[in-house]
Amino acid sequence: MTVRGFELQGNHCSFCSRGGRPGNDSADRFRGYSLLSPNSSADCSFDFVMRTTLAHQLADYACALNFEDLSPEVVREVKRRVIDSLGCALGAWDEEPCAIARKVVSEFSAKHGSTVIGTNHKAPPDWTAFANGCAIRYFDYNDTYLSKEPAHPSDNISAALAIAESVGANGRELITAIALAYEVQCRLSDAASIRARGWDHVTYGAFSTALACAKLMNLDPKKTRHAVNIAGVAGAAMRQARVGELSHWKGVAFATAARHGVYSALLARAGMTGPGPIFEGQMGFEKQLGVSLGNVGEKFAVPFAKTDHGPASMILKTSIKNWPAEYHSQSAIEAALFLREEVIDLAQVKSVTIESHDASVDIIGSEAEKWRPATRETADHSLPYITAIALIDGEVTNKQFEPERFADRQVWKFLENVHVERNAELSAMYPGAVANIVHVDLNDGRRLTKRVDYPLGHAKTRCRTPRSKGSSSRS
Repeated sequence: MTVRGFELQGNHCSFCSRGGRPGNDSADRFRGYSLLSPNSSADCSFDFVMRTTLAHQLADYACALNFEDLSPEVVREVKRRVIDSLGCALGAWDEEPCAIARKVVSEFSAKHGSTVIGTNHKAPPDWTAFANGCAIRYFDYNDTYLSKEPAHPSDNISAALAIAESVGANGRELITAIALAYEVQCRLSDAASIRARGWDHVTYGAFSTALACAKLMNLDPKKTRHAVNIAGVAGAAMRQARVGELSHWKGVAFATAARHGVYSALLARAGMTGPGPIFEGQMGFEKQLGVSLGNVGEKFAVPFAKTDHGPASMILKTSIKNWPAEYHSQSAIEAALFLREEVIDLAQVKSVTIESHDASVDIIGSEAEKWRPATRETADHSLPYITAIALIDGEVTNKQFEPERFADRQVWKFLENVHVERNAELSAMYPGAVANIVHVDLNDGRRLTKRVDYPLGHAKTRCRTPRSKGSSSRS
């Protein structure tokens, strides 16, 4: 895979960005007048004044953003996340769903294609985004952002890499597009939770990847807006992907959103239009998903608001994972590994109690399947299993998520004495903190306790991130 001028050392990128800023799309705003009587119940009247939709605001923001607007801290973090994502992809390369994706993608080639990681094959960029996205995400090892809706924003990177290579973008343009994607997905996650309504968080990713790709294609505001509209009208994903007995799809759902985002931008580049207003419309995103995005559009104002780290800096609030497991379990893993050093004989463990916050309990600590995981996808999304195996094995690596380990009947027997409880204090701290308290009760009556509020790799403890993932070292 080649992207001109993308340097991974330091904050310097040697190539200048191409072209100037696209023009304003203000002429494309729509005006209208009410055609109905004041007493009409029909839901199709227009405002008397010019109206700016969220899609317009996102498009204007994307087109206005340049590499020179990004702070050195943002540039550095983007580079770290690309390196982290490539490591995740290489680690999961041999896993079944990743192999399946490559097999399907290998049947398609493209003149202006993009490289599938680990091969010399160049496929259409939307298919490449899918295949590479599967590998980046599958081990549940890539970064995270916790808010009203959780996210793994480095999922966007597969789409950005695919289009960057396809169009011959340089390093500065790639970095800018990735920072933009992080900004969009994280801001939407701040605006409204959709999982409680039955929709998956990857739904927001269709918008963020479409915008990143439109930016790399140097689309004007009008075409960028249509990329957003196309992405939104067919991009809602069901939350069923993450409940019950989990399947391969849990690890590839965002890869599908990324593929759709790329495809939406490709269609918009060719002149395809999409329905609007996609967010506020009579049958649009907010109404159909049953949420309100509030004033999120204000976060995408142009000219950019003055902030400590400049525009498109939400990446600085995201966190890197230290262990290949769902993020809400990271502090429980750290606590369990700490206690493991004090537990000389596991036979002396009477029970384990995990006090956790509501989001953790709801997502990874309440369903019966979590105590008897039958798939890797369920195991790495099981708070009781993840915590118990850290205590039993003294490590959490890919080995702990192999079938012979998570289906071990002795491990299941241990899990019968693992309990998960809600803690109101920890819930009140979330998402600023992602805390867990682990208690280990011994047969001799002693109780060992460890609390961790900010796990290794958390945005607030970035300086504590160890040199290599999976380490049980602490500072």
